[in-house]
Amino acid sequence: MIFFCFVLFVLGVFLGKLPGELPSLCAAGGAGGASGAAGPGAPPSAGGAGSGTGNGAGSGAMAGPEAAGAAAAAEGSGAGNGGRDGYDGKCVFCRIARREEPGTALLPCEDEDLVCFRDIKPGAPHHYLVVPVKHMGNCKTLKTEHIPLVKRMMEVGKAVLQKNNFSDLNDVRMGFHWPPFCSIAHLHLHVLAPASQLGFLSRIYYRINSYWFITRSKPHSH
Repeated sequence: MIFFCFVLFVLGVFLGKLPGELPSLCAAGGAGGASGAAGPGAPPSAGGAGSGTGNGAGSGAMAGPEAAGAAAAAEGSGAGNGGRDGYDGKCVFCRIARREEPGTALLPCEDEDLVCFRDIKPGAPHHYLVVPVKHMGNCKTLKTEHIPLVKRMMEVGKAVLQKNNFSDLNDVRMGFHWPPFCSIAHLHLHVLAPASQLGFLSRIYYRINSYWFITRSKPHSH
C-alpha cells in the first residue's frame, strides 16, 4: 500500500497534467455542479484539499481506491457493452444494479437507468458510486454521445448527497478513475463529500488534474 501510494505520488508530480480531465464530452456538457477549486457554478471537479479521514457508512461494491493491478480486466472487458440486454453476469456492478447482491443496498434514485450505492471503501464521509444499469465500459470508452449520460450521473450524485443531508455542493468531488486505475470495468462515477475532509490517501487517490482521476473542469489534454 505504501509503495502504491508512492507510485501515485510520483505519477502525480510528473504526469499530473496528462489525461487528468474527462474528455471534451464533459467540458461541453455545461451542467452546473459542485466544484471547490473552480468556484461556484463551475463543473463538478474538486473541493478543497483538506485533512481528516473519510469514514462513510454503509456497505457498497468492490470499488473504492482502484488498484493499478487490474489493468487487463479494466481495459479488456471495459470496451464492450455487456452481454444480452446490457448485462454481464460476471460484473459485480451489473449484479448490484439488478439487485442480485443482497449485501449492497441501493439508494433512492429517480433515474431508472442509473443506480447509486455507497462505496465499500469510502474516501470521505459521503462516498457514493453512480452506475448505469446497463453494462458499459470504463471512462476511456466515453464519447461525445455520452455527454447526457455523464450529466445525468452527476445530477444523481448531487441529489443523493442532498437526500443524505449534505447541501454544500461547492465542496464535492466527482470523477472517474482512468485505466488502469479502475478495478471494475463498468462505468462508475465517484461522488465524494466533503472534499475538504479527504484524508491523505484519498487526496492522492482522488486528486484532480491527475493522471489517474478524471474530472470535468476542463477539456482532455489528448
